[in-house]
Amino acid sequence: MKFLLILLLCVVPLERAEAETFPGKTWNKPADPEIHGWSAAKLAEARAYSEALDTAAVMIVHDGVLIDAWGDIAREFPAASIRKSLLSALYGIQVGKGTIALSDTLEDLGIEDEPPGLTPEERQARVVDLLMARSGVYHPAAGETAYMKHGRPRRGSHAPGEYWYYNNWDFNVLGTIYETAVEEEIVPSLVRYIAAPLQMQDFDRDDGGYFFEKSSRHPAYYVQVTARDLARFGLLYLKEGRWRDRQVVPAAWVRKSTSQLSDISPRTYRHADGPTTMGYGYLWWAGRDDGFLPGVDLRGRAYRAYGHRGQFVIVIPARNLVVVHLVDRWDPTEYVSFQQMGTLLSMILEAAPEVP
Repeated sequence: MKFLLILLLCVVPLERAEAETFPGKTWNKPADPEIHGWSAAKLAEARAYSEALDTAAVMIVHDGVLIDAWGDIAREFPAASIRKSLLSALYGIQVGKGTIALSDTLEDLGIEDEPPGLTPEERQARVVDLLMARSGVYHPAAGETAYMKHGRPRRGSHAPGEYWYYNNWDFNVLGTIYETAVEEEIVPSLVRYIAAPLQMQDFDRDDGGYFFEKSSRHPAYYVQVTARDLARFGLLYLKEGRWRDRQVVPAAWVRKSTSQLSDISPRTYRHADGPTTMGYGYLWWAGRDDGFLPGVDLRGRAYRAYGHRGQFVIVIPARNLVVVHLVDRWDPTEYVSFQQMGTLLSMILEAAPEVP
């Protein structure tokens, strides 16, 4: 009996350590993929395919172990709309503290904008509506693309909460609401609440700023970040907001924010009445099966932070897998399509261990 007890005391911590692998101050060199059940040959094929694209950096993390990486993983690139998923994490922290209330309306918070200002109905949009891109406020916004401007619904065409539209106004105003409530700008907050506890190697207070436009008093915020730091962020979410023994983001928030709260069409980004294989949570894209990316067989759900032209942080819980893919957005010609990313992710999944 004593021998059995000693054996259990030795084995259980080892199993827990293996299940709770995190990087230290730096990521270790990629592990031997074969030891972890990966196919080195198929990973090489995925890498060769990626290097023929405009890929700038890739990180593949399985069970907290760096399986493979290539490209310039230590170079900071503009993260584009990945900024929104980072802000979602900050919201989760502050909602958990009670600093921000999801039920507060724009009227409660004193939110206005340049003429033409908000209508009485628009002022009833809640913080949670903005997080789901369902505010119903279609005021011009800073940082809108030509596609966004062209596709923006008519003012007053939808009530708050009833219609999903990928709306920069919502995302920018969430920045204003956050900074007012917390009394701190977004980038210093990211350093304090995310980068510091995760021991991000590169991200600091100089890695972000704002775009201002005359059409709106709410600027678009931006960040630049490395693949190796985004891999830590993806791992944080894979672990449901926990980093080692610290709950950085509430687990319930991670689950809720990455759930498919709005069913949408990934091709048109318009609201769909019936269920689809792609959806949106709180500033995260969520999906399942082959609707997540073209040609990808997930066999379950996954979610991603996505930035225009090929910036991805992909989390696949059933595989204990995080994949980060970046392009060089400093170069306006660099671009990796959804189809190309789907092919690359399929190749990575083919190299991964079989799911029981």
